[in-house]
Amino acid sequence: MNLFRAAVLAALSFVPAGPSAAQDITLTSHDGKVEITGTLLGFDGEFYRVETRYGELTVDGSGVTCDGPACPSMTDYIAELTLSGSSTMAEVLLPALIEGFALRNRYQTRRETEDETRFSYLLFQNDPARPHAVFSFRVTTTDEGFADLLADEADLVMALREIRPEERRRALELGLGDMTDNNRSRVLALDAMVPVVAPVNPVQSISMPMLARVFAGEIDNWADLGGPDAPIALHLPTAGSGLAQAVEDRLLTPVRKTLPDDVIRHTRSSLLSRAVTIDPFAIGIASFAETGTARPLTLTGECGFSLAATRRNIKTEDYPLNSPMFLYMPARRLPKVAREFMAYMRSPAAQIVIRRAGFVDQAPELIPVAGQGNRLANAIAAAGAEVPLTELQRLVSTLSGMQRLSLSFRFETGSSRPDAQSRTNIAQLAQALESGAYDTRQLLFVGFSDGDGAAEGNARIALKRAEAVRDAVLQAAETLDLARVGISVDAFGEALPMACDDSDWGRQVNRRVEVWVR
Repeated sequence: MNLFRAAVLAALSFVPAGPSAAQDITLTSHDGKVEITGTLLGFDGEFYRVETRYGELTVDGSGVTCDGPACPSMTDYIAELTLSGSSTMAEVLLPALIEGFALRNRYQTRRETEDETRFSYLLFQNDPARPHAVFSFRVTTTDEGFADLLADEADLVMALREIRPEERRRALELGLGDMTDNNRSRVLALDAMVPVVAPVNPVQSISMPMLARVFAGEIDNWADLGGPDAPIALHLPTAGSGLAQAVEDRLLTPVRKTLPDDVIRHTRSSLLSRAVTIDPFAIGIASFAETGTARPLTLTGECGFSLAATRRNIKTEDYPLNSPMFLYMPARRLPKVAREFMAYMRSPAAQIVIRRAGFVDQAPELIPVAGQGNRLANAIAAAGAEVPLTELQRLVSTLSGMQRLSLSFRFETGSSRPDAQSRTNIAQLAQALESGAYDTRQLLFVGFSDGDGAAEGNARIALKRAEAVRDAVLQAAETLDLARVGISVDAFGEALPMACDDSDWGRQVNRRVEVWVR
């Protein structure tokens, strides 16, 4: 704080004072040498956030006195946090986490509903008549959540998609920081986009290219998918919702297709699942956590590989239509209780709450070699001139006696930057290493590639990716003592495919870095 006061004093000494317009507050240092006037933007119980002629400043309340009509009460302060965005996250996931946080910290809670789109959680500690904190929710869409953040009407955005370039640019212009940085965004839980049909529908599986053609309106009869001669009814969440936008971004945009006009929309993913369940000719894309009694379709490829939307496949990011659940926050200080809540959401206790709420948690799990049966069968099926038997034997020999960690790492399309879920995984693994969770263990970062191109070149690329992930984890684990854990890298290129290489989706799934533990 002394450095901050010195910086403010220096700024004041170089800018001539002049007549000022009416201001909300004046903050004066206890020695009277520094005086700051401005418009109060926020107070978190500890720090003032003030808009001044020198820009936005954050000032420690313990070092100043406040004068003016907008000065908050230091004794009657109630922490406030406003969340806006995804209904899927607001209706179930965040309330469950607030209840878990309150129980862990001995708060009592009360939920107050204003209308269909607004409710609040009040946290009480000693005085049941005066809340310690109020968490306010605006239940809308991911689009609306980002709009509220940019309008300074929300502290956190609940999103079912990544921030888009235009939203990121506007946030930077408004001084909210780079919303793709680790400190500005995090993956809270894991979800997936799951194609669902009625239980009586005879179709059991569908390929990603065919699914894209169905939702582009190019395939409009079930007979083309091995079903009855009947028209296909398309169901999606409401336009502007994160899940619906993720469908367009992840399923249609890569193959330059768009949605037709006759898609039936639903305000909630749970309502979509119910509508599909009672219509034998409907197909929808629902949240993994809200498929209800509708039957999920397995994703397949021409090569015969298949991937179902299971908890393990989603957690390892092997399922090609993963849809992480994001929290975005601006570059400003949150109230202390909000910061404690954010820290709680990374804890093992919170991961249990997430799982019990029906979503996929991020707690690392170890998967034994015995649980890799389908993957090893795929490797044998794909073996040939490009992947000789000796390479498969080396793979089995290397990984024998080890367990695969459920944290996988993939990269943004056409980039060496890890994708959003992988950036969160890097931070999680680094934290686990620093805590001693893998002391005396051996960690092997293993790179894999798709089958597009020469096998030798793919193996080199896979090794570079494994080295890049290892380096990123070690850079994040600042306090790790490397003498406590063994860390090495290897690569097997295209030797262990997860999906068919006949589509961009399959190739994206196959390009990955895994961590194996002994």
